Amino acid sequence: MFKSLFAKLIKKLKGTYTISNYCKIMPYVKPYWVRGLLGVLITIPIGAMDAVIAWALQPYMDVVMMEKNTASTSYIPLLIILFSCAQSLLNYTATYLNTWVGQKISQGLKITLFEKLMHYDAGFFDSSTSGDILFRFNYDVDMACAGLLNNLKLFTTRVFSSLSLIGVLIYNSWQLAIVAIIVLLGALYPLTTVRRRIKGLMDKTIFSGSAVMTHYNETFNGNRIVTSYNLYQYQLQRFRTTLNNVFKLGIKMIQRTGMMSPLMHFVVSLGIAIIIWLGSYLIVTHTITPGNFVSFIAALIMLYNPIKSIGNNFNSVQMSLMAMERVFGLLEGTPKIHDKENAVPLEKITKSIEYKDVCFEYVKGKPVLKHINLKVDVGQTIAFVGNSGGGKTTMVNLLPRFYDVKSGSILIDGVDIRNIQLDSLRDKIAIVFQDNFLFAGTIRENILLGNENASQAEIDKAVKAACLDEFISSLDKGLNTEIGERGVLLSGGQKQRIAIARAFLKNAPIVVLDEATSALDNKSEAIVQQAIDNLMADRTVFIIAHRLSTVRNADKIVVVNYGEIVETGSHDELMAREDSIYRSLYRSQLK
Repeated sequence: MFKSLFAKLIKKLKGTYTISNYCKIMPYVKPYWVRGLLGVLITIPIGAMDAVIAWALQPYMDVVMMEKNTASTSYIPLLIILFSCAQSLLNYTATYLNTWVGQKISQGLKITLFEKLMHYDAGFFDSSTSGDILFRFNYDVDMACAGLLNNLKLFTTRVFSSLSLIGVLIYNSWQLAIVAIIVLLGALYPLTTVRRRIKGLMDKTIFSGSAVMTHYNETFNGNRIVTSYNLYQYQLQRFRTTLNNVFKLGIKMIQRTGMMSPLMHFVVSLGIAIIIWLGSYLIVTHTITPGNFVSFIAALIMLYNPIKSIGNNFNSVQMSLMAMERVFGLLEGTPKIHDKENAVPLEKITKSIEYKDVCFEYVKGKPVLKHINLKVDVGQTIAFVGNSGGGKTTMVNLLPRFYDVKSGSILIDGVDIRNIQLDSLRDKIAIVFQDNFLFAGTIRENILLGNENASQAEIDKAVKAACLDEFISSLDKGLNTEIGERGVLLSGGQKQRIAIARAFLKNAPIVVLDEATSALDNKSEAIVQQAIDNLMADRTVFIIAHRLSTVRNADKIVVVNYGEIVETGSHDELMAREDSIYRSLYRSQLK
């Protein structure tokens, strides 16, 4: 029975600590393995020294208390003091090493995950919240590394402490030691059910925790909407609801795992009671001495006391292990959009860009583009117009492979863009969005994102071409002016012109203008439009526009409605047709 119980416990514990996860983390541990190993090895004497006090009680009780002789045991108090000092110093060293190694491993994992995050496709970000990203790519790493290493130190110390104390138990009485070990295994058995109990709850807890982070991010980024619409109570109620969900999940976690520590406490107390009863009998029958018994009880209490609270530590280890599984799930995942094995670089665009029977959908069964066929010659300016949600932006988003087509193909000089190296493809495309993202920092730093190696002369040329020179000259610090997070200290027109200057520095042969002036007032639009006209010179340009007056000079205007190209032609050609959709749209805007 004893053998069967022990085997079952070991089997379940092996299933809990999957070796594969430790193998996966080894490349991140390898640079620091010496310090990491040292931190683990130090815990061996830390744990083993726990047995010194318990062992010392046996000669002390038998010699001093029973024989009234202090001369031969005078060294014992000094020995205990020396061992305690050594244990304290080693404990500090182990804590320092574990923290240092843990943070280095966490740093390495975060860098790898961050690099992975940047290469995920647009669809991944469409389906994720900012809270999800923070939890999965940041907090899970902290939980996995810090939690595991801290608890590894704790458990390694406890293991060697337990082994040394069990040695003291056997030394004093093998009969009582057998009973004590059986009780120990019985107390540890509930730990084998922890993972099954908390697995489902942990997934829900992560989701709720990420929802809390999302609320903070939304309030930060949407503070003006909250203020202008007096959404204080609305936001507060949403936040309160999420926190209530987190609270309920926390209570469920306690309900499922909270009884483990009290149960282990009861089993341990029962074991101590049995030992006292059996030990009294062995003393009376002179099988053991009173010193053996006192030493045994001291070792037993030192062995059992940590067991009473080990359930909580074991819970945190399980959470760390599950966090590690999620982390390596991300690391092993492959972005949907990536380079093919034999992808070729795109050196130069000499002929054309062609959409060939392109179909696309964001949600399965709901097509956004239907059999699109379009050929654009190098140097042409193509304007996409039509109803909102008709697929105009989607068409240009497919070109740099923010998404991949469902069927059909997009060809550059006859080569499918899926067979072109991603970095090479995107190097040839500069995009100016309606709401351009600017990073916290200076104007210079944001412009240099187009070409980090640009000279000052190239920067000045880009600034002038983007019609930024007058604005820059009015600033005390010029290009070195801080613009705040997301460029909050700039107007819409100034942001657009910085984005255009950035595109100028990139000097890409293809330019995409996604409603670049639609959110601006007339004065800002006129300045930005001049900058755009400069940017468009001698390039292949794709324009998405609601204001049709801005596309009159395009070589070809493509009207896209409900995912289909319904007509194409120049402004004059389309205006000449009596039944032209473009003509009716243009006239309605003029009115």
